[in-house]
Amino acid sequence: MIRVGILGAAKIAPMALIDPARSVPGLEVSSIAARDQTRARAFAFAHKIPKVAKDYQAIIDDPMIDAVYIPLPISAHATWTIQALKAGKHVLCEKSLAANRAQALRMRDVSLDQGLVLMDAFHYRYHPLFEAAVAEVRGGRLGAIQRIDAIFQIQGPVPVDDIRRIYAQGGGVLMDIGCYPVSWVRHLMASEPDVVTASAVTDPANVDVEMTAELCFKNGPTAGITGSMQADQKFKAEIVVTGLAGRMTIKNPLVPQLGHELIIDVEGTSKSRTFTRKPTYQFQLEAFVAAIQDGAPLWTDADDGAKQMAVIDNCYRAAGLPIRGLDDV
Repeated sequence: MIRVGILGAAKIAPMALIDPARSVPGLEVSSIAARDQTRARAFAFAHKIPKVAKDYQAIIDDPMIDAVYIPLPISAHATWTIQALKAGKHVLCEKSLAANRAQALRMRDVSLDQGLVLMDAFHYRYHPLFEAAVAEVRGGRLGAIQRIDAIFQIQGPVPVDDIRRIYAQGGGVLMDIGCYPVSWVRHLMASEPDVVTASAVTDPANVDVEMTAELCFKNGPTAGITGSMQADQKFKAEIVVTGLAGRMTIKNPLVPQLGHELIIDVEGTSKSRTFTRKPTYQFQLEAFVAAIQDGAPLWTDADDGAKQMAVIDNCYRAAGLPIRGLDDV
């Protein structure tokens, strides 16, 4: 049994870990800690977590804990991930993995030195919908890929005191929302792009609330990514892949369990497919368990996380904005 401790009573924890863990054999959520003990106890009671630790370090030091889930603000990811790894714990860390590439590389190196699993929690990558999309790109039915357009936007406004709008906590639309389109295009192309241009809409604190970027892959394919948390936009998560022979549209690659569609348009014919509604988060946890127990490879391991952060850093630079964690680069 892999016993997991949670660092922080985060809103994402029930959907990303606690609820799907109940359907994953060999995994148990055993403990939680939060900065506020009263909040931690209430959270543990609400979600039937058996133990409340006095603080984050107590979970890391607990010999009964095998793995740690880190849904803390991005600015805290590197510190607590490294401490957990050095204490012999496997880590499932929420995206973005780190504040910048330099931090992610250190996290990767510690995980390798310790021989432990460090997983970047891009849950979408483990769902059959995205696996099928990758197979279409590789299979050649679309012809040589020319262009990918990927967008993820949410309806706002996001409150000014939300961590996604606080630079010092790793905020910014690219770190929380735009990171998905970056990851989508990277994994569809199975290579790392150059950032050609990027443009951001910023709030009064100079934190990006919308980001667009043009990327270029080797041998010519281009990609456009958009992330937004602007007030006048509704939820949209979509990828359009254009090849010489056809086009593929992926509707809601983010959380396909809430509804999705894969549409292939080739030679004047359009075909639509759907896949299981089993949650992406359950697929992710199953992959996490397999990596720990069997050494199974992960699509979003620590090395991939460092490559992801390199693209994000370069988008910020191209947009004329500072990368996150400048005091730790």
